[in-house]
Amino acid sequence: MSLADVKESQRAENQFRLLISRRFAPFFWTQFLGAFNDNVFKNFLILILAFQVAKADSGMSSNTLINIAAGLFILPFFLFSALAGQMADKYEKSQLITYTKALEVFIMMAASGAFFFQSHATLLILLFFLGLQATLFGPVKYSIIPQHLTQGELVGGNAMVEMGTFVAILIGTITGGLLVQLPGHVYWLSGGVCLIAVAGFLTSLAIPHAAANAPNLNIGWNPVRETLRNIGFAREPKSVFLSILGISWFWFLGTSYLTQLPNYTKDILHGSEGVVTLLLTMFSIGIGIGSLLCERLSGHKVELGLVPFGSIGLTVFGLDLFWVHRTPIPTEGLMTLQQFMATPGSLRVLIDLVMIGIFGGFNIVPLYALVQLRTKTQNRARVIAANNILNAFFMVLASLLAISLIGLSGLTIPQYFLVLVLMNCCVAAYIYNVIPEFLMRFLIWMLTHTMYRVQHRNFHFIPDEGPAVIVCNHVSLVDGPLIAGACRRPIRFVIFEPIYRMPVLNFIFRTGKAIPIDSQQRNSEVYNRAFDLIAQALDEGELICIFPEGKMTSDGEIDFFRPGIEKIVNRSPVPVIPMALRGLWGSFFSNRGGYALTHRPRRFWSKVEIVAGLPVAPQEVTAHGLQEIVQELRGEYP
Repeated sequence: MSLADVKESQRAENQFRLLISRRFAPFFWTQFLGAFNDNVFKNFLILILAFQVAKADSGMSSNTLINIAAGLFILPFFLFSALAGQMADKYEKSQLITYTKALEVFIMMAASGAFFFQSHATLLILLFFLGLQATLFGPVKYSIIPQHLTQGELVGGNAMVEMGTFVAILIGTITGGLLVQLPGHVYWLSGGVCLIAVAGFLTSLAIPHAAANAPNLNIGWNPVRETLRNIGFAREPKSVFLSILGISWFWFLGTSYLTQLPNYTKDILHGSEGVVTLLLTMFSIGIGIGSLLCERLSGHKVELGLVPFGSIGLTVFGLDLFWVHRTPIPTEGLMTLQQFMATPGSLRVLIDLVMIGIFGGFNIVPLYALVQLRTKTQNRARVIAANNILNAFFMVLASLLAISLIGLSGLTIPQYFLVLVLMNCCVAAYIYNVIPEFLMRFLIWMLTHTMYRVQHRNFHFIPDEGPAVIVCNHVSLVDGPLIAGACRRPIRFVIFEPIYRMPVLNFIFRTGKAIPIDSQQRNSEVYNRAFDLIAQALDEGELICIFPEGKMTSDGEIDFFRPGIEKIVNRSPVPVIPMALRGLWGSFFSNRGGYALTHRPRRFWSKVEIVAGLPVAPQEVTAHGLQEIVQELRGEYP
């Protein structure tokens, strides 16, 4: 990234500024136009198959033709995702995107001719090629984002992409439905999809260069072997693979809800087509809002704590959607939109769908960002290809489950929604049990967004990678979680062992791989082991945080810094970042008014500041010098 790009990224304080950034805007509009065009074409074709082609033309039912169309679109994801991932890692990405958009132009031109000559078999074949084009675009789409955005912009960029995708799907679906009703609809459709494809091709030409991550990669052509290999890449580290499973589960839920909305509207709500469109709109709006809120709630970093929060919301509002109309609404005929809105419970249904969408956004955006952040650069596109394969597989499973439970077992659609809620609880429990980091980050996120209003300054002094030690004054029991919640990088804290063993905090510290320490006089074994673990962590490039006072303040003032920091730096010469906590003294978790947790809470939603200072070179580190710097950073605000 050039110096100009770095300055631009520093000015991009929220995700909306990315829409005027040359690093992001051309890519955003390229993927937006592609998703829009796909859904205009697909929905138009499905409506043609359902109302004009079925039986009279082919002897097949509309359901059979529609299922064939859906299968043809999704089949390339199974056959060619592995190849697409390899190509996205091997070749320069902006050029690949241009080639895939050129393919879309040719597909839409051919589709225009097929519509004109009413060659429905050709249209189905072209739908397969449209799925192929989407398959080729998928790995490039998500692997190019971290090459053009900084780590602090990663959540915002993914949020904009998810919001744009769902808005494009919604508008494209509605547009396809409107076009089919117009006189001369074939001409409108043909001209429209070709113009959109050309527009997407032109915007792709402005996407900045994105170098190949693995230019020496040898392409493997066996789809089964390469798919298994890509999944193998995705399994390391485990958090990436479980994030991919979480993303796939979201698509399972989304497919399940969206597929059932038309019949839920007709059979349970007794609503007309306008009500279906309203429900689809509310769900898509919810996804967009949730995606955009992620950046604000996460503080411009990949905040895994939002994922359990999303799971809780999906469960609560999914349960309410089951509860609000467990039996069909008694009415004569199908209700118009105005009649539906006057029906008791209608507003509750709309709120449930919006909230399911919002919490779905909380669930999926951090997971996509984590996959991009923690995947090895040379394998990133292939891991995303594995994600696309699993997404497609879970969407197929969603259809099969609906057929089994609703079609064969006779469950009502509300009962099916209840099954989805119970399954969501089980999946969430499994993921958070295997990777407790998600739950740990959730507890930290809740703490920093309920009892405190945490603001931080100068955190750009903390290096994005490489070893370093943070030294900070010690005010309360939650100093570590508050710092961890504000920092973009994982931090390993050195914690006084009695505090390390405290309930709840022990789960947070243990999950975050904190290092317990005690005084040499009280427990020399724990003391020596702590310094060994610190040296090992720094050798591996990790970030360490210590509280050199060795204990929490009893009067709000900074005590003298012990020389342990000098011992650490002498053994591992790394930069030291001084840091000060301001505003925590007097909170429930501090020792003001007695030992922490033994006195009545006086303050909630307190403003807390965490201020970082310039890094100190290892040869200049002294305990007394660091104490003076931290004292100056803290000022007179304990």
